[in-house]
Amino acid sequence: MTASDPLLASQLVVRVCLFLVAAIALFGGTLQMFLGQPDTSPRLDNVHRFMAGVYFSTGVISLWAAITIRQQHTLVYLLALGVLLAGVGRLVSISKVGLPKPTAVWLGYLIPELALPFIIAIAHYIGSK
Repeated sequence: MTASDPLLASQLVVRVCLFLVAAIALFGGTLQMFLGQPDTSPRLDNVHRFMAGVYFSTGVISLWAAITIRQQHTLVYLLALGVLLAGVGRLVSISKVGLPKPTAVWLGYLIPELALPFIIAIAHYIGSK
């Protein structure tokens, strides 16, 4: 397969999903870096902004993986795992301290974080056969 060949449908699905992950992480990481953790201690704000940097960098990596999807193998699975673990983190938080308000917004974050990793992994597996 050459660079001028069209992407397989499964590669296109992975690319679109990774662009979505990249957009969310780049926007979210930037926003959280600037907003910080309101009404909290310096320690928690520091951790929050540190994690915002990690979040942003995941967006950069996802963007690069989407652009170079034909050359990617294990990285795609690792990115999918990272998104899944982020969703699991939300589930743990919900089970420990409850669902934040407005409920629909937080469920709107959670559902894609639990679904996209499986879509990405399955489509990538199909495309790599």
